[in-house]
Amino acid sequence: MMNSPEIKSKLPNLPVSIFTSMTQLARKHGAINLGQGFPDFSMDEKLQALVFKAMKDGHNQYAHSNGNPFLREVISSKINSLYGFQPDPETEITITPGGTYAISNALTAVLRDGDEVIVFEPCFDSYIPNIRIMGAVPVTISLRHPDYSIPWEDVRSKITSRTRMILINSPHNPSGSVLSETDIEQLRSIVEGTDIIIMSDEVYEHLVFDGEKHESILRYPDLFARSFVAFSLGKVLHCTGWKIGYCVAPPAFTKEFRNHHQFNVFSVSSALQQGIAEYLQEPQTYLGLPAFFQRKRDLFLEGIKGSIFQPLQTKGSYFQCVQFPEEVAKSSAAFAETLTETPGVAAIPLSAFYADGTDNRVLRFCFAKEDETLLMATERLRKI
Repeated sequence: MMNSPEIKSKLPNLPVSIFTSMTQLARKHGAINLGQGFPDFSMDEKLQALVFKAMKDGHNQYAHSNGNPFLREVISSKINSLYGFQPDPETEITITPGGTYAISNALTAVLRDGDEVIVFEPCFDSYIPNIRIMGAVPVTISLRHPDYSIPWEDVRSKITSRTRMILINSPHNPSGSVLSETDIEQLRSIVEGTDIIIMSDEVYEHLVFDGEKHESILRYPDLFARSFVAFSLGKVLHCTGWKIGYCVAPPAFTKEFRNHHQFNVFSVSSALQQGIAEYLQEPQTYLGLPAFFQRKRDLFLEGIKGSIFQPLQTKGSYFQCVQFPEEVAKSSAAFAETLTETPGVAAIPLSAFYADGTDNRVLRFCFAKEDETLLMATERLRKI
């Protein structure tokens, strides 16, 4: 028998994704899955019809590598209406196969061996592996528990001559916190006069509650001039499985982004782009999202009243974090497994979003679910 060549892993000892393991456990026990971040309700039938029409109309071959020009124009107008800035659809907007890809490709375009990237934990699980794949070094800073605010004095202390990028995420996954104007001013003062690039993950841009404002980097010309900004159409349109998003960046950044993009996926589904472009011409498709998801958040919060769970403040995203008493369990990972088995509700332990496993006894529940799903899940959680 021939021996296979040895492959030296770029990500040695990488554990199985917490999302994979908890979803498998939920299936095994028939649990209600409030762990993974995707809706269990259908997208708008009008959007489905527009995509089907696009297929019938012949939008089935390769799209332009930069993205359907019509969709890029619609997105440019959307950004202008929201943030008072109209990016050039030809030189500053690229359609991507999802928001995660947009972040990964931007990291690929920028990072070199030894570069340092400041990352705030808890953080989305793709950030650190992608930084390491590029030969760069993640410099982690813990957000303040329990409000998950940024300790800007720690950021200043971690800046070195090797700091190439600061990666921010608002609304924040997994905590649900959002950046304020004060945060933006702090960020401005730190990067001013440096060559530091900002990677801004804004995939939950429309999911901001209680009258809060999304402080997009696109509102601030001085910050945008040094930024890649990633968005997700799958999150906005309740179709996460379509894996479609976009990246907005200054022309020179976009040029380098596209240099790599053309040799990775080249282009994104033609029919999806055309159908979505038609659909987004009606602004209410995204302007109605804050009220829609805030009601679901409040339904979940009402449902766990009187339970052992102490809700933490959620200003954005479609995740609600809760803390549980130390006497119930010392490990959030073990408790998440117990909940999945009995009473049968799957959650994600926040410890999984820290490189060192920091554990504050916090679980993350996704409330992007049918009302019936949320009512059933919270009824079970109250019985613990």
